[in-house]
Amino acid sequence: MKLREQIREAVEFIRSKTSLEPEIGIILGTGMGAMANEVQSDVVIDYRDIPHFPVSTVESHAGKLHLGTFVGKRVFMMQGRFHYYEGYTMQQVTFPVRVMRALGARTLIVMNAVGSMNPLIPPGSLVLVQDHINLMGDNPLIGPNDDELGPRFPDMSEPYNRELIALAERVALEKQIPNVHRGIMVAVTGPNLETAAEYRMFQRIGADIVTMSTVPEVIVAVHGGMKVLAISTVTDACLPDALEPASLEKILKVAAETEPRLTKLVKGVLEKLAEQ
Repeated sequence: MKLREQIREAVEFIRSKTSLEPEIGIILGTGMGAMANEVQSDVVIDYRDIPHFPVSTVESHAGKLHLGTFVGKRVFMMQGRFHYYEGYTMQQVTFPVRVMRALGARTLIVMNAVGSMNPLIPPGSLVLVQDHINLMGDNPLIGPNDDELGPRFPDMSEPYNRELIALAERVALEKQIPNVHRGIMVAVTGPNLETAAEYRMFQRIGADIVTMSTVPEVIVAVHGGMKVLAISTVTDACLPDALEPASLEKILKVAAETEPRLTKLVKGVLEKLAEQ
């Protein structure tokens, strides 16, 4: 099928640059690209050079793939992601997850910047996503299914691996990383931020945080049999009765201030996985 052929071409290109076989795929979110500087990179590839890869168009997304070693694990680390609102199809947005899976990764750690509708989860918090609500109005699995990539009807009873969530909580406790919560994430298309009425609706349907990304990648990872850990950085408060304007500058500032704790948490998780 066409998708499988595109995956094969991307994999062949990457393998022509390195023999490293990643164990873990990592997607860095808005304002979180500094973590890639700590990878002992075997190779760094610009997205635009990889066959069929989209190109990041959003500020703070560098658009580079780092393949190397990070805290003792072989990683496929994406310094920047793609968003549905950029005009890409769901298949394009999730294509890198297909590629990391084909290269050998069996675990996905995905990060993002989110707004919080929960007053108990303020800006600067880290949220371990325990479930999601997809309000993006689309799904990357729509269309003919390739059984070699995954089942027609993948089960979503545990999209975020419970053992990985518990492991991350244990790391936060042991390393005394504050303001780490569990939460339910709702996904919307963006790119505009939401209205007070929309935030109120999100609260009422049980969501704590809101994103414009991540859920498509998670769906494809689950389709491919990968274990997923999602860690969100809360960059702005979305309280419908006390709503204030948000700006990209503020969001990036909070993300940068929170990144050291996020990096500490991710490193701790990888250390635990390396021990297993």
